[in-house]
Amino acid sequence: MNAPDAVTRLAALAQETRLAIFRLLVQQGPEGLPVSRISDGLDGLPGSTLSFHLKELQHAGLVRSRQEGRSVIYSAHYPAMNELIGFLTANCCGGETCELTSGESAACC
Repeated sequence: MNAPDAVTRLAALAQETRLAIFRLLVQQGPEGLPVSRISDGLDGLPGSTLSFHLKELQHAGLVRSRQEGRSVIYSAHYPAMNELIGFLTANCCGGETCELTSGESAACC
């Protein structure tokens, strides 16, 4: 991953609604959710607003969509998520053991 791609993905997540959508899809797993269930999971977010945010996440490569009958199913794109996490944690702590305080966690440590 390069820095411009990381910035694009981070920018997509740097908005409260998009972050909530992405976290919901990550929690759902690879099977994903239809748009109606995503809306329900976000307290009935209006369709046009949801569509806008899903498009932004899709443009950043963080979500994928597929057609199932008359429904569009969205799911987190785990390879892109893991690539971003890997980019952010590359050479974590300069190769030294990380010191974490109580309650903190880090994927690299």
